[in-house]
Amino acid sequence: MMSFIFIFTACNGKKSSGPEPPEINDKVLENFNETGMPIVNEPITLNFMAGKFVLASDQYNETLIWRTYEEMSNIHINWELVPYDGREEKRNLTLAGGTLPDVFYTMSMPNQDLLKYGQQEVFITMNDLIEEYMPNLTALLDQYPDIRKGITFPDGNIYSLPTIYDPEFTSVLLSTKGWIRQDWLEKLEMDMPETLDDFYQYLKAVKETDLNENGKNDEIPFGATDILGMRDILKGAFGVGNRGSMHAYLDEDPDTGELRFYPLADDYKALLEYLNKLYAEGLIQENIYSIEQNQSYSMGTEGLYGSTVIISPTTIYGEEMGKKFVALPALEGPAGNTYHKATSPLAHMGGFVVTSENKHIPATLRWMDYFYSKEGAKLFFMGLEGETFEEDENGDLQYVDKITNSPDGLTMEQELSKYITWIGGGYPGIVREETFKGSESLPQSLEAAEILRPNMLEEVWPSFTYTVEENNKLSSLQADIHKYVDEMQDKFITGTEPLAKWDEYVKKVEKMGLKEYMEIQKSAYERYKDN
Repeated sequence: MMSFIFIFTACNGKKSSGPEPPEINDKVLENFNETGMPIVNEPITLNFMAGKFVLASDQYNETLIWRTYEEMSNIHINWELVPYDGREEKRNLTLAGGTLPDVFYTMSMPNQDLLKYGQQEVFITMNDLIEEYMPNLTALLDQYPDIRKGITFPDGNIYSLPTIYDPEFTSVLLSTKGWIRQDWLEKLEMDMPETLDDFYQYLKAVKETDLNENGKNDEIPFGATDILGMRDILKGAFGVGNRGSMHAYLDEDPDTGELRFYPLADDYKALLEYLNKLYAEGLIQENIYSIEQNQSYSMGTEGLYGSTVIISPTTIYGEEMGKKFVALPALEGPAGNTYHKATSPLAHMGGFVVTSENKHIPATLRWMDYFYSKEGAKLFFMGLEGETFEEDENGDLQYVDKITNSPDGLTMEQELSKYITWIGGGYPGIVREETFKGSESLPQSLEAAEILRPNMLEEVWPSFTYTVEENNKLSSLQADIHKYVDEMQDKFITGTEPLAKWDEYVKKVEKMGLKEYMEIQKSAYERYKDN
């Protein structure tokens, strides 16, 4: 078994600092099975505080997966369910002096709290414990070392268990994608856009042509719920955001290889100039900054959009309209045609946190480790074969008819909530293509991912981790700098501030403490590389 010292000193020659892992009681180990099911011989009960999505069941232990897993594992969970929008308040009250649960589950624990309460020994240190009791997660961390690097805090310790997106599951790493109306391209006798100018020419043609043949000038060349989607799918053409989308405004300077705050780069200015041109010519939905989500979805369903950025048109706009959209490829611009919009396989860190209150740590970790296995992921996302899913003639898993066509007239999500609890996100575990049946797994989304895959980044950074002192300094700096950059981005795009004021904007950002902000980010980046 690979030891903790080897993993972390092989890279930087340093031992971790901070709290030691908890000692495990001999009596606890006597009731514990290292392999197989049940996890414990005599039943035990664990207290979980869990975030609950609005559509999820109010009685988790009545759902299929948790009834089944309790029978398998001999572990009963007392679920204290907290509405998603109340998680922050409940977390803070509990950590300030409430009764700790054994586990915070899908409670979206922030990284700064993981480190703060980890160092105070409110949360347990997991490094050695993962190696000893979690073979499935250990195998994934060995296979994908960047994930291990990402979950390791500046003191060398791991305080939570991650949500992992399978690095081979391209569609989920990309999430939302660019889409374009294939039927309108054909009407216009245009080829699929390959360059920024091609895309501009298509948008212009949509605006000038009555493609829906209703006698009105109501076609919207690009429409969506916000401008960020278009900005993100075009970043690669301008060479910014070149280490993925986990960092709002950090990437690698292509000239120096150094960490860069790219909203001050000339390449970013060029991106804003292009977006400003589209907006000024009416090629972007005029009310894109104020439109309600449902209104945007309705307009897409009505067939008014010539292009958009969403996860899946068939999911959002319906089968008939959605199938008219095809994936927009990575567009070539001044910096080439690499596609920069992708998240890290380390999707989240705060979904499973074990507290010092827990007296059954080996069993708790084995309980969670099952969901990092293929069989565990199948149970978590699909339920039980024959009851909630079947395997089709191609070997693919599919929900049964009572899920996809609810006898009670419920939506698929509402019907699923009787059986599973993954809808709403935030869960720890691993998301694999073969067992995840969200919008990213639909044929249309998978086809789009295959189109974009050849142009994807080779390196995507996860979120960095910071010391307590760095967090304290960074929080106020980041809040002010990012707010101003966001505001000016919108003003430059809409033209309410001319890009002639770019130099003034740059100087103001620099005066807001950018030097100190970047010093903190560089320290975090260097630690990430050295882990």
